[in-house]
Amino acid sequence: MSIPRLQLTGITKRYPGVVANNGVSLTVAPGEVHAVLGENGAGKSTLMKIIYGSVKPDEGAVMFNGRPVHIRNPQEARALGISMVFQHFSLFDTLSVAENVWLGLDKSLSLAEVTTSISAKAAEYGLDIDPARPVHTLSVGEMQRVEIIRALLTQPQLLILDEPTSVLTPQAVEKLFVVLRKLAAEGCSILYISHKLHEIRELCNMCTVLRGGQVTGVCDPRQESNASLSRLMIGAEPPALELRASQAGATALEVKGLTLLSDDPFGTDLQDVSLTVRRGEVVGIAGVSGNGQGELLRCLSGEDPRAPVGSIRLEGQDASHLGPGRRRALGQHFVPEERLGRGAVPTLSLAQNLLLSRRDALGSGGWIRVGALRAQAADIIARYKVKANGPDAAAKSLSGGNLQKFIVGREIEARPKLLIVSQPTWGVDVGAAAQIRGEILALRDAGCAVLVVSEELDELFEICDRLHVIAKGRLSPSLDRADATVERIGEWMSGLWNAADGRAREASHAAA
Repeated sequence: MSIPRLQLTGITKRYPGVVANNGVSLTVAPGEVHAVLGENGAGKSTLMKIIYGSVKPDEGAVMFNGRPVHIRNPQEARALGISMVFQHFSLFDTLSVAENVWLGLDKSLSLAEVTTSISAKAAEYGLDIDPARPVHTLSVGEMQRVEIIRALLTQPQLLILDEPTSVLTPQAVEKLFVVLRKLAAEGCSILYISHKLHEIRELCNMCTVLRGGQVTGVCDPRQESNASLSRLMIGAEPPALELRASQAGATALEVKGLTLLSDDPFGTDLQDVSLTVRRGEVVGIAGVSGNGQGELLRCLSGEDPRAPVGSIRLEGQDASHLGPGRRRALGQHFVPEERLGRGAVPTLSLAQNLLLSRRDALGSGGWIRVGALRAQAADIIARYKVKANGPDAAAKSLSGGNLQKFIVGREIEARPKLLIVSQPTWGVDVGAAAQIRGEILALRDAGCAVLVVSEELDELFEICDRLHVIAKGRLSPSLDRADATVERIGEWMSGLWNAADGRAREASHAAA
């Protein structure tokens, strides 16, 4: 037998109030694509950070290529041949793409050489990105591409990918899989974390399952079904969604002829965007990241108040120039795609983060009723099964999926008239994803209007009554879910739709 590329023995890591990893052992062979599977908070990301040197274990041993190693920091990991793409990106907003990539590479290379390498690697793997763009102008999907390219440029022997496809389209996922299979064939080992069971079964040839920080099973995922993997991971199969025909009511949100130049030189201009969202229906917007989703969501949330007068109407009122607070007063709530920084303040507790969009714990004179606030947070933690050390836990202490559950729960429990949510189940395990989607449908059935922006086509097909596609700042006509196919939506992502038919279809929906 060949010497293992990576061998972990008895890895344990404790934090106050929680044992993230408890005696974990793991072996990865050269050229193996090895999945690490587990529900949110199972200890997957902590284990990967230990391998990458950004977290130090309390106990246990690490061997790399048959030699014992003590990886003290990511720089030492990269020197050994270990690269990692984090779920939460480690990029400097004020630097360009090329400068960010340059920071992690051999400094004997010039910035110009790195820029050329980025362009070549991006073209080779179909990860389109402009090396000169500042990172703060990128969408989440584009930031993901930067992280993947940066890792590939180090020519790793072991590549760790933490939820690498969470914001990629199906076409981009297929291209990434081609890249990963090629790397594996060349001898690179890959540790792959994903909650998408079909991806694991398609790509990986070995799988280690974690539950509560401990290894509960090792299997060949190609010999398993989604149901059996779910049982290994969470002890049960996720409940099936019951999607009943919608009873759409009055219009809650109307966008009409919204045309707006992006205030970002690298952004996407919105061109004649029109849509309606009625009470009691879920409307979805699909599209490749960076096609105007961010600009549209900033207009709808009130963060960008430059929309032309009359182009955005909320509950019958002109809301084009209203800020987020005024829109919340009209019943609109919003879940952004960026969990830390926009959806939650990292250093504040979960209870304190409720104040970002909830005011029902404020007493007379603006005093905060701390007890009521903590009780509300505790209720959300319990209802949405958030793994956290209580209402006083800092937002940054939660795993990405658990923080997502809390943020979505915070907005749903506010009982909005209109909920706008971007990437609702990004980085969330199958059980939690089913719960969030079920809560969205329950909100719809209670008469709420819901607008979902997602790059997960399966998710949109599962919960939406109608679909749009956004491409190059233009919005397609609406399409009933029954008429939507992956192939058709894929064509529309390139802007290929019939505008005349679309206007007729949208007019029929508005008249209904």
